[in-house]
Amino acid sequence: MTIVVDMPITKLHALDVIAFASDSAIRDARTASPRVPLSPDAWAEVQIPRFADPPPIAVDVCSDASFDVARAAADRLAEALVQVGWTVRALRGDEI
Repeated sequence: MTIVVDMPITKLHALDVIAFASDSAIRDARTASPRVPLSPDAWAEVQIPRFADPPPIAVDVCSDASFDVARAAADRLAEALVQVGWTVRALRGDEI
């Protein structure tokens, strides 16, 4: 599941906010694939635009358990991000 946020923010700051909003912590922070656990079976990763591309950023919510687990975690995270002031929107057809 992908959560889209239209705001200029770095990957590290986005991960910090996601960790705060989900009462979690960043795992593998100093690696190429940092993530924030959202539940025992789901986590969030942040994809930033390519060099010089404008926002949005994409927050990918993944799960090894099932799509339903990822969707539920994404819904909870989206609600939490709105509570901390982020504007979350649906993924448009022209966005990957």
